[in-house]
Amino acid sequence: MKTTLEQWRMFKAVVEHGGYAQAADAIHKSQSTISYGVHKLQEQLGVQLLEVEGRKAVLTDHGKILLQRADQLLDQAENLDKVADSLSSGVEPLVHLALDMVFPYEQLFCVLQQFSLQYPNTRVELEEFVLSGGNEMLAEGMIDLLVTPKVPAGYSGEHIFRAKFIPVSSPDHPLQHLGRGVTYDDLTQHRQVVLRDSSKKAREDSGWLGAHQRWTVAHFSTSLNIIRRGLAYAWVPEHIIHRELASGDLCQLPMEVEAARYADLYLVKAHGDLSGPATNTLAALLAHYSSLDADELELPEDAQRDE
Repeated sequence: MKTTLEQWRMFKAVVEHGGYAQAADAIHKSQSTISYGVHKLQEQLGVQLLEVEGRKAVLTDHGKILLQRADQLLDQAENLDKVADSLSSGVEPLVHLALDMVFPYEQLFCVLQQFSLQYPNTRVELEEFVLSGGNEMLAEGMIDLLVTPKVPAGYSGEHIFRAKFIPVSSPDHPLQHLGRGVTYDDLTQHRQVVLRDSSKKAREDSGWLGAHQRWTVAHFSTSLNIIRRGLAYAWVPEHIIHRELASGDLCQLPMEVEAARYADLYLVKAHGDLSGPATNTLAALLAHYSSLDADELELPEDAQRDE
């Protein structure tokens, strides 16, 4: 490399502060050092970056282009220092989270936003699963945090969320127009869509399975698209479809008897008390936000970065 980061920092300071003397005061160097550094930078590049107009240093066209690149370069260098500081203080560079798809996603997005404010240099890798798929990942040592409906043997889990599943269909589905309460015998005569366990070893489809016709899918979004088209009914987490229920795009089946089902989610730390600070923070945020209703989810405007 012909140039150094320090030369680019001095060049940027001259531009931002309007002159060599002002730049010297701002970054605590002598004016002669600043002047020599920028002159040497232009000489090494073979490009004029600044022109002096009166008492002010003004960017040339070439200088404008290179300043944009220099800004990016200096930001990356500063971020590199921050990452190194985080690593030296024991902060994990990466946290693997496995999450059952039942977990409310509005709350999840708030969790990730708040986490990024506190640990901007820690990456999060999210694995989504159904039923026992996350437990399998935990057993294989692939994850740091797990949100699961089944706490695996040998681990302790903190209860963080209860999901209510209700039977729903499109408003024009035949089950909505029987003129009486729907029975389980009625359900057996119509197609049901169910979610497949994402585990490769254990296969346990979720929901009532008494229908003679059944379609099995791997994701809630697929199930909902099938239901919206009137092709099947299903038990779906109420919090996922609350807007569609309110608008009438989906309707709860008028069952003759109470048919709601419940699923509890538990938070499990793969490494227990040995978990790092970023993992512990992410776990605390998951527990906190999962307890909030949708109207309580706004992040505070004065959320501070953890320096």
